[in-house]
Amino acid sequence: MNRPTLRETLHSRVSTLRTIIADDEPLARDRLRAMLRRDPSIEIVAECGSGPDTITAVRREKPDVVFLDVQMPGCDGLQVVSGLDRGDQPAVVFVTAHETFAVEAFAVEAVDFLLKPFDLDRLEHAVRRVREHVRHKHDDRADRSAASREPGMPQPSPAVETPRPTDRITVRVDGRVVFLEPTEIVWVEAADNYVVVHLRSGERLIVRETLSSFEERLCAAGFTRVNRSAVVNVRQVRELQPTLHGDYAVVLRNGTKIPLSRNLRSRIDHFMSSGR
Repeated sequence: MNRPTLRETLHSRVSTLRTIIADDEPLARDRLRAMLRRDPSIEIVAECGSGPDTITAVRREKPDVVFLDVQMPGCDGLQVVSGLDRGDQPAVVFVTAHETFAVEAFAVEAVDFLLKPFDLDRLEHAVRRVREHVRHKHDDRADRSAASREPGMPQPSPAVETPRPTDRITVRVDGRVVFLEPTEIVWVEAADNYVVVHLRSGERLIVRETLSSFEERLCAAGFTRVNRSAVVNVRQVRELQPTLHGDYAVVLRNGTKIPLSRNLRSRIDHFMSSGR
């Protein structure tokens, strides 16, 4: 009996779409769940009511598609997408009552955009687009795998097989959507219900987001909290200066001096000892 090819194996998976529903409104989740269950090939593997929970569920379940509300607690749908590694990113269908988000949604390569209230026909159209997206994604993967096995072709190194995802975060500032490389950010400062993002250019962006949420999005990029109100890019730390009573201040390359909490000193020490 012939074994199925990688392409056949991947296409067989397309017939079942592993799906996450992310919406902070229970009634909206109920309605979408009921509509999706009309299609027996759709497997709902998780439901989430906040942005951070959605990021966790995507990393855990590795779904084919996420139906993602734009406005959710913790971080919104756009921030959820920017918080995912490229390798983890499923097809994304934004679901929202606000059509003004359409441009922003497609800017982060959403497969579709459902405007509430939508009917079953519109949802089925979105599912067909998702299937095409997933099929093309699997075909590309199968083609790369086949090419790597061609005689004489250099075998990809592990680093090529598992490329590091592009680190980029999205923030909304005064109605604009701003894409930032983490290397552009020097430090982030809490300011009531906002954070102030200090850039290497000297520009400051005021973003309505909690410092904890920002810290979570940046921690994998070499950022760490140094006190209750500040998260710093460790590569921008020039030195630690002693202050009073055995405490220290973090001095950044641009001269900014930030108090270092004694109970967070170990975090800086960890980065320094690892050479990051």
